[in-house]
Order: sequence, then structure tokens, then C-alpha cells
Amino acid sequence: MNYFKNYRTTIFLLGAILIGGAAGVIFGTKTSIVQPLGDLFLNLMFMIIVPLVFFSISSAIANMSEMKRLGKIMGSMVLVFLATAAIAAILGFAGTSVMNPLEHTDTSAIKELMSKSEPSADTEDVTFLGQLVKTFTVSDFTELLSKSNMLALIVFSVLFGLSAALSGEKAKPVTAFLSAGTTVMMRMVKIIMYYAPIGLGCYFAAIIGQLGPQILEGYARSFGLYLILAVIYYFGFFTLYAFFAGGSQGVKVFWKNAMTPSITAIATCSSAACIPVNLEYTKRMGVPKDIAETIVPLGANTHKDGSVFGGVLKIVFLFSLFGKDMTSISSILSILAVSFLVGAVMGAIPSGGMIGEMLILSVFGFPADVLPIIAVISTIIDAPATLLNSAGNTVSAMMVTRLVEGKNWMKRSLNREKTVS
Repeated sequence: MNYFKNYRTTIFLLGAILIGGAAGVIFGTKTSIVQPLGDLFLNLMFMIIVPLVFFSISSAIANMSEMKRLGKIMGSMVLVFLATAAIAAILGFAGTSVMNPLEHTDTSAIKELMSKSEPSADTEDVTFLGQLVKTFTVSDFTELLSKSNMLALIVFSVLFGLSAALSGEKAKPVTAFLSAGTTVMMRMVKIIMYYAPIGLGCYFAAIIGQLGPQILEGYARSFGLYLILAVIYYFGFFTLYAFFAGGSQGVKVFWKNAMTPSITAIATCSSAACIPVNLEYTKRMGVPKDIAETIVPLGANTHKDGSVFGGVLKIVFLFSLFGKDMTSISSILSILAVSFLVGAVMGAIPSGGMIGEMLILSVFGFPADVLPIIAVISTIIDAPATLLNSAGNTVSAMMVTRLVEGKNWMKRSLNREKTVS
């Protein structure tokens, strides 16, 4: 019965997305009339993001009886995130070397688009250390209550959970409150997901209706290249990651539970909005509760392989437009390093990434008025990028479990399921 329910949800969501996409293609910008229905779903998801992230992370850490396990989880997470992001950066640069996004493209049309667009954020200089401070901390507690400061919220949640765990018996009431809060928030997620087919279908219809003309205005080659990279990484490397995590059984379990999180990612274009769905389906993959509730929220903000691909594409795009050398070792290393960093600072919200884009302009010395160029790239690759960003966290959680609990974790998970059923 649970197996049927999993796939029934996937079928409903997929049907809604296909219908919405078809409506977007047929009716074009007229589909904007249904966007409020899609925005309603996104707003409901965003509304619960802050308390959900706080309760899930704090509770997971506070309930850890062994600090040694927490250290092992965090260490394994860093190793997995760095390794997969490095692979994405190298693969992305290799792709742009084979298929330059601006080859045979009329750059005058792009420059005309740039002249007609205005940056949507201040173009002040961004220093590396200054950006790190702004990314991981805020100057006032009330700023933690915004989804725009997710990394700062996660830092606070980790410290809060760690403090509760270290306080021992005196903090038991707080620990119980955090656990109860997590249960309530996950129940809210299930209630909101009843509206998901309608909300996602309408949102996707409006996005496709507005995005269609942009894809045809000189960016089709970039979009095509990104899709090729996304398909290779999604089906090829995710399968390899799942195999590393649990062998052939790991591959089977991953793909059995990957579709609903993937569809949600494509439809919402938001890693943050996917956190509740990813948490549920990561646990269905057999990942322990404490690992899932640590990796998924953290990964939504610091592990974005799709954004790494996007960073490479944007940098190469600008290098080609301004005729900068991309063949020297220093240029290649700088492209890989900055794209790697962009993948960690990109905002986990629809069409996010302004911070990362400003970082690119600052590091390589490009003029501020080229911001609209890469902003358009962000828009057209948003859906497949979010797919890689979000779905990658589920298979990363499996790999972290493999490192923390050993190679037989999948077998033990399946035995626990049989015992419960």
C-alpha cells in the first residue's frame, strides 16, 4: 500500500506538471493568470521553512546521545559535499570546452539585451571575507526569521541543538519541545502537499509561458549545453553515487524514491521549497532520521552541484563575451574555484543567485552592467539546476550514511522495515 501511495503521488505531480507545461507552451504569457495559484503553494511552503529548518536541525542534534556521531556525520557531510561539487565543476568546465555557449552566437544581440536590462540589486564591491560573514551570520536575531538568511539560521540551529545536547538532563524539556515541534512541522508539510498538484501545475504553466521567448533570444545554446550536463549528471553520476552508498540495492532504493523530490524541484525551482519533500523521501530511502535532518537542510544551502554547473557556464559565457583567456592553468583553476564557491553561496530560492553572480563580477573584474546577462542565464537554467541541487542532497544523504554506518547500512535498514511491517 505504501509503495502504491508513493507512486500515486508521483503520478499526480507529474500529470500536473505536464498539463501545466503544455498550457504554458500553448497559451504563452496568458498563463500568468493562474500564477497566483502557484504562488499560493510556494508561499505555504516558504511560510514553514524557517520553523521547519530550526526544529529539524536543532532536534536532530539535541537528540544525539553521542557527540562522536555528530562529528562523524558532519565530517562525512563535508567530504561528500566537497567531492561531488568538485566533480560537478570539472564536468561543467569539460562540457563548456567541448561546446562553447557563445560559439556561432551573435553577441550584439546579447549586448542589446544587457543595455535594456537593469540590475535588480546594488552592484557594490563584494570582498571574499565580507561575503562569508554576510552569508553565515546576521547582525540581529530577527533577521533569522527570513528565508533569505538560511545559512545564518542553520548556524544558529546547529549551535542551539549542540547547546541542548551538551546541557544534558537540564535541557530535556527543551529537547522534547524540539522533537514535538519537528513532528508538528512534518504534519503541516503533509497537509500542504495535498494542494501540491494544483499549485505546482499552475506555477509551472506560468513559468513556461513567460520563459519561452527568453530561450529563443540567443541563449538556446547555453540552455542546451546545461540540459546535456544535467542529464549526464542526474542519471549517470547520481546512479554512481547511489551505487557507492548501497550497491545495486542502493541504486534501486534511490530511483524508487527519487521521482517525487525531482518533480517538486523542477516545478518549484527552489531548493528551500523542496526541503520538506526531500526530508520525507530521504527517510524512505532508509537514511537514519538524524542524518536526514542534518544533511537535507544544510545541503539545500551549501550543496548545489547544479549551481556549480551554472557558475561555470556563466563565467565561461562572460570570458567568451569579453575575449578573456581560458586556456592557461591559472584561468582554469580560477574558473573551477569560483564556480565551486558560487555553488555554496547561491540562495536556495527561485531565481536566486544574485550573491553568487555579484561574486563572479567582483572576482574577475567584469563591469557591473553585465549583471543582466548572467541573470538571464540563471532564469533559463533554474529548473534543471534546482533538480541537481535538490535531488543531489538525497543521494548525498545516502553516501553520508554509508560513511557513518558502514557498507551494510542498507541491509540493516531493509531488515528494520521488514520487522516494522
